[in-house]
Amino acid sequence: MTQKKGFNFNIIKNDPLDGHKGTNIGAISLDNIAPVFIDIDAQEAFIDIGAMHARADVEKGVKWITDKETVDVDGAKPYWLCWVTTERGAQGPYYAGLTAAYLLVNKQIRRGFKSMPEHVNMMDRSMKHKVMIDQIGAENKRILAKFLKTHNEEMWHNSSDELRQALEG
Repeated sequence: MTQKKGFNFNIIKNDPLDGHKGTNIGAISLDNIAPVFIDIDAQEAFIDIGAMHARADVEKGVKWITDKETVDVDGAKPYWLCWVTTERGAQGPYYAGLTAAYLLVNKQIRRGFKSMPEHVNMMDRSMKHKVMIDQIGAENKRILAKFLKTHNEEMWHNSSDELRQALEG
């Protein structure tokens, strides 16, 4: 069996704070969430773990602004940043939450557009096992579904009907 290169989805087996009532109680673990980018123009999906701290390759060297028109000139590239949360259930690992937020990057002018509150809220909703991806459109759903299936077919099959239907429906 060949080993896949790059990042693999991380599954938390045990809660490190289970039963612990002291410091860091209620801390949020980001171990089971992964940022999956959809390059809309290239029609491909890829994981870049740097996005957890806004340091993905597509984000490097870019100053984020809230004026989309300034960024949307020659050289602009649109992306969907999908937050994929994984869990382990009785059947095994599965994709539990899935949300997406838009970003537009223009490396030529070193500017990017994204709504930081939207990105944070979408990450939070994914971690709460919400599935919210209607905004990405049918073609991008197809790209993401193919990526998730290819990345780990077992996780795809163990995922909820809601998640699979949101991507295939």
